[in-house]
Amino acid sequence: MTEDALTDAAALTRLRAAPSTTALGAGTLLRLLRDGRPRTRSELAGATGLARSTVTQRVDALLASGLIGPTGEAVSTGGRPPTTFSFRPRARVVLAADLGATHARLALTDMAADVVAEARADLDISLGPEPVLDWVVERGRALIAQADRDVSELLGLGIGLPGPVQHSTGRAVNPPIMPGWDGFDVPGYVGERLAVPVLVDNDVNIMAIGEHHTAWPIASHLMFVKVATGIGCGIVSEGRVYRGAQGAAGDMGHIHVATGADKPCRCGNTGCLEAVASGAALAAALTEEGVPAAGARDVVELARNGSVPALRALRQAGRDIGEVLAASVNMFNPSVIVIGGALALAGDHLLAGVREVIYQRSLPLATEHLNIVSSEAGEGAGVIGAAVLVIEHCLSPEHADRLISGTA
Repeated sequence: MTEDALTDAAALTRLRAAPSTTALGAGTLLRLLRDGRPRTRSELAGATGLARSTVTQRVDALLASGLIGPTGEAVSTGGRPPTTFSFRPRARVVLAADLGATHARLALTDMAADVVAEARADLDISLGPEPVLDWVVERGRALIAQADRDVSELLGLGIGLPGPVQHSTGRAVNPPIMPGWDGFDVPGYVGERLAVPVLVDNDVNIMAIGEHHTAWPIASHLMFVKVATGIGCGIVSEGRVYRGAQGAAGDMGHIHVATGADKPCRCGNTGCLEAVASGAALAAALTEEGVPAAGARDVVELARNGSVPALRALRQAGRDIGEVLAASVNMFNPSVIVIGGALALAGDHLLAGVREVIYQRSLPLATEHLNIVSSEAGEGAGVIGAAVLVIEHCLSPEHADRLISGTA
């Protein structure tokens, strides 16, 4: 069996195993074609086991939707050369929003999650859901127009929020820094204004998706740690985000650490990792030492300018984070740990502290092939992840069938 045939067989096995996939519709053909390799009708029939007439009907539906297009002709084995077809990632666009505690980043991407246009703003999440989401909608419409596209071409909108999110409903649950957001129907509010699917998740989960998509697509088990105003972790297991029973998986910022002592945390407990190693905690500690810093960005600037107190604080923050991650390495055994967020922009001092403790405290077998690295996607990880979240949802076989038929 050829490599291409093996790839098709593996993809089809996954599709047939999916609990929501009851038939091999046009969406199944689309999933096969999304790898970018052009195929003929005969190849699609061979990969799916569908009759040639059925494949022709579904290819025609995909062509009519604009999601695929002819790409040329295959080598003829006699007679007229057969036409090949491939996925057209620019046929639709996606809006992706990464909302932080004090900033907002919005991007327009194609269906390969490649950024077409983007916008940033200093936007305080504590303003409440309506003002923040109105900015997303209004600026999103402007980005669509800026790219010479139409709102009718919008596939969906993905949003990352800086707090706990119940992924099934898209509602924030008791978010500590988001007054007015608790239980707010984000998908409903935005969906009424844009008339597209709206998917919402915790910001660190979408950053984990973005990093996995950008730099580690073959890594089955990855942890993405965001160290900024707060600290959180996104977990990718078997290539998918692991959210836990209630969507609270990865909330490592509120695990107790030895250096935390009785330091109060915004969650109401004391001694949490976030209370000693977050950007806000480091800024407060440096200010007490007579080195003024208002937040994570100031800490990074101080470190880049060679401030010894800032560098020392970052190294210790890395050790504290490493203490928590060492337990996670033994429990979860990831192949990659990615350190991102605002504090990761300070250089290798934070990362060195993390590595120091993980290699000291974790089992040798768990760290034998472990990569501990800085984010490659950088500040764009969130919007890329939010876009991928929408793309994978809307182009999954069951949802794609409705999109193709015009009933989505």
